[in-house]
Amino acid sequence: MGYAVVLGEALVDLLDAEHDGEPVYRQAIGGGPLNVAVAIARLGGDARFVGSLGDDALAGRIRAFLTDVGVDVSGTVTVPAPTALAVATFAGAEPDFRFYGEPRSYALLGPDDLDVALVEGADVLYCGSIVLLDPPVLAAARRAWSIAGALRVFDPNVRPRLLTAPGALDGLRAVVAEFAASAHLVKLSSADARLLYPDEPVEGVAAYLRELGASTVVVTLGADGALVAAADDVVRVPAPKVAAVDATGAGDSVMGALVADLLAAGEPVDPAGWRERVAFALRVAAVVCESPGGATAMPTRTRVAARFP
Repeated sequence: MGYAVVLGEALVDLLDAEHDGEPVYRQAIGGGPLNVAVAIARLGGDARFVGSLGDDALAGRIRAFLTDVGVDVSGTVTVPAPTALAVATFAGAEPDFRFYGEPRSYALLGPDDLDVALVEGADVLYCGSIVLLDPPVLAAARRAWSIAGALRVFDPNVRPRLLTAPGALDGLRAVVAEFAASAHLVKLSSADARLLYPDEPVEGVAAYLRELGASTVVVTLGADGALVAAADDVVRVPAPKVAAVDATGAGDSVMGALVADLLAAGEPVDPAGWRERVAFALRVAAVVCESPGGATAMPTRTRVAARFP
């Protein structure tokens, strides 16, 4: 089994909570790509996280957390910036994020910071999320994407509150099209699809991304499961029914599970193989939704099997 390089952001989430009747923020290590890397490691895969981390105590906690769960951090760089914060408030189990910190600690990885040998040796390369809105990291991601001999997976992980500048959404659409065109797998949420392509049903979005060149497209649908478009096969896979406490990291856990299985067994040979893998990934996400926090809620295969025997 080889390893996956996960390129993207790590930050600290402050999650709206309550303690002794008072409103408080609960600190949680997060960032979509970090969550993906942790999910891969918890599910038995070898994950290497590539990104920029600040030079403060919070960044030290991020490094220690990743190391403790078995994620390699040799591809990270330390930058002179405080760790970026994502403050999350909840409507039910769904988080709404606002981002704080300037310069953004996660957005300072440039193309010259890449460990080229690390990327070249990967069996799977993940790129995506909010780092692609920042030119230095977008350039680094493009460089990684161009040199990878690996399976390439992409997740736009759209955050509407970061798309307020004129033309920002059109710019992101162009980046999504660019990466999707040579991706082996694109995973996005129905919320991502609605924001990027507001006039298209999810089936249409999946078809469009496949026409661009993506081999397989998975659209997560929250409690309704996921849509899987592989070859000419487009099906919906149901999710297990659970009482969701916190959906933070659920979509990332789906991607992490899919990458872990790509590492273990390569690409499925037919659409039925993709359906089975997505069904497993949705069980992983269901376990994540039953616990607060994103990265800390990522389960092992043993835990998933015990929860859904």
